[in-house]
Amino acid sequence: MDFELMISSLPKLLNASLITLKLLTASLIFGLFIGLFFAILRVNKNLIINKFAYGYSYIFRGTPLLVQIFIIYFGLGQIEYLRSTVLWVILKEPYWCAIIAFSLNTGAYTSEILRSAFQTIKPGIIEAGQSLGISSKIIFFKIQIPIAIRQSLPAYGNEIILMMKGTSLASTVTLMDLTGVAKYIISTTFKPIEVFIVAGGIYLFMTFIIHNVIKFLERKYSY
Repeated sequence: MDFELMISSLPKLLNASLITLKLLTASLIFGLFIGLFFAILRVNKNLIINKFAYGYSYIFRGTPLLVQIFIIYFGLGQIEYLRSTVLWVILKEPYWCAIIAFSLNTGAYTSEILRSAFQTIKPGIIEAGQSLGISSKIIFFKIQIPIAIRQSLPAYGNEIILMMKGTSLASTVTLMDLTGVAKYIISTTFKPIEVFIVAGGIYLFMTFIIHNVIKFLERKYSY
C-alpha cells in the first residue's frame, strides 16, 4: 500500500470534489423545479396531462443515467439543426450536458417523491383552508407544498445521496470531477487501489455530511 501516493493525491482529489459539488448543487436546484412541476402535473385530474408527466418519469427512471448522458452529450450533437442554433453554445460543453442529464434524471425521481407526498396530505387540511375563505392557489403554495416538502425529506435525502454518487458518471464525458481526476492519477501511477480508496473516502465523507444535514432538517421540521 503506497501511503505516500494516497497523501499526495488527496489535495488533487479534494480540488476535484469541488467540481462534483458544483454539478450536484446545480443538478439538484434545476431538478427540484423540474420535479415540482411534473409532480403538479402528476396529481392533475386531466388524463392527458397526467400521462404526459408519467411518461417523462417512466423514461428517465427506467433508463440508465449513463445512457442519458451519452444521448445528450453525443446524440444531440449529431443533429445538424441544433448545431446551428444558440442551444449549441450549451450542448457542446460537457459540463452543461452533464447538468442537463443529471437534472432531468433527478427531476423524474423528485417528481415521484413529491407526488407521493402530495397524495398523503389529508383532505381535511385543504378543506379547513377552504372553509376560511383561503383561495386554492394560496392553499397550494402556502400549505400543500410546505407539507409535501416536509414529508418527502427522508426520501429526497436518499435521492440527493444517489445523485451525488451518480455525478461520478460525468467523467465519462471528459469532465475532471472527483472520479475523473482519480482515473487520471491512476493512468499515470498504475495504482488504482490507493487512489480509489482516497476518492471513496471523500465520497463517503460527503455522504456523511448530506445524511446528517437531512436528519437535522427532519428533526427541525417534524410535527
